Order: sequence, then C-alpha cells, then structure tokens
Amino acid sequence: MHKIKFKTNVPPTHRTHPMLIAIDVPEGVAGDWKIEKFTVSQQEANLFNFVNTLNGRSNRDIDPGTYTRLMYKDIVVMSDTPAEKRDHLEFISRAQGNILINGLGLGYAVEACGRKSTVRHITVIEKSSDVLLLSKQHYLDKYPDKVEIVHADAFTWAPPLGMRFDAVWHDIWNHICSDNLKEMDQLHQKYRGISDWQGSWCRNDCKKMAKIEARLQNHKAIDLSKYNNNEVA
Repeated sequence: MHKIKFKTNVPPTHRTHPMLIAIDVPEGVAGDWKIEKFTVSQQEANLFNFVNTLNGRSNRDIDPGTYTRLMYKDIVVMSDTPAEKRDHLEFISRAQGNILINGLGLGYAVEACGRKSTVRHITVIEKSSDVLLLSKQHYLDKYPDKVEIVHADAFTWAPPLGMRFDAVWHDIWNHICSDNLKEMDQLHQKYRGISDWQGSWCRNDCKKMAKIEARLQNHKAIDLSKYNNNEVA
C-alpha cells in the first residue's frame, strides 16, 4: 500500500498538513453557483454522524466547526469538511513536478498542492464559467508562478503536444455514484499514456456501490425467477 507522506521545503508559516487547510476563497455568487461559509453545531454533527453510522458511512463523519462549501442551486457540490479532504490525500501525497487537476471547484486540491515545493506547475481544467468567476483569480493571485487555470471541458481539452504529467486528478462529479465510473474510465484512458499516476475522486467508493447494486439486482432477478416459476406451476 502506498504510504502517504507530506514533505515540503516551504517556509514553516506555510507548512500545513492538508487536513488542517481551511479554504480561504471569498464568498460570492455567480449564476446558479455560490461559495459560502456554513457552521455545524455539536448537535448537528452528532445527528449527521449517527445517520452515517446507520448507513455504514462513518468515514464521512463531520466535526463541529465552520466550513466553506460550493453550491449549485440547492446542491452541495463540495466543501472543505474532513471527509472531502481525506478524499484528496493520496493525490496530494503523490503530487510532484507537473500535475493536472480536472475540476477547480473550491480549489482545495490546488491549495494543498500549491503549498508543496515539489510541485512545479499545476494545470487546472474547469468547465463552468461561473465557478471560474468565483475561484479562478484567487488562486492565480496566490500562486502566480505555479497555477494555470483553463476554461475547458475535461473530456475534450487536449494537452499541448509532448506534455506529460507526473500526477493527474479527476474531480468533476457532484455525488458519489456508480454512474460516475464510465466517465472515470474515459478520463483514465485519455491520460494513460501521458501520466505517471492518476486518480479520480471517490473512485473506490463508486466501485463498491456498483458491486452492491449488482448484487441487489442479482437477488432481485432470482426472486422474480422463483415467483414466475411458482406462478407457472
């Protein structure tokens, strides 16, 4: 198993473990998109975590505190809560040299990788012009010599001829869902020959969901078969 290590030569004032990074993108609204702060009380955290335990999702638990989230209409697309930070840890640990991030969002991965002295250049692909209005300039101002943000579709954008990436991260989905796997496979195939490593947000969780859904569908088919046989008899 790959061991997650965080080594950096950046000044101590900027040396922060990824789990301790708080997103500092300003709040704002652009079209149907919004970045806002929100607070989780101890009571709300207890209730949320209790429901997670019942559903076997205690790895998505939350701590009381103030966080930042990106909203599309009434849907939470991403936030800087502990669970979502953990989703990015392997990529952040592997990020070095020239990296690509598909999906800007709040920019958590950009912020974490921007702090690493071993990361020389970060290319970010973002499809939504509204998300770019909310987040783009913040990171260009913060890491002017390291970050490049491109307004494009992850599936159609073509890297410059001859470019190779040390690590690629795909994070363009709003929910953990087995339906994401088809698009993940497409993106992994696209960058297979020009990247040393690549990963997709919650890909393993999506695979687990697909297996569960397949088992449920299989049991359903068996039950229907029995019912039909009994009815024919």
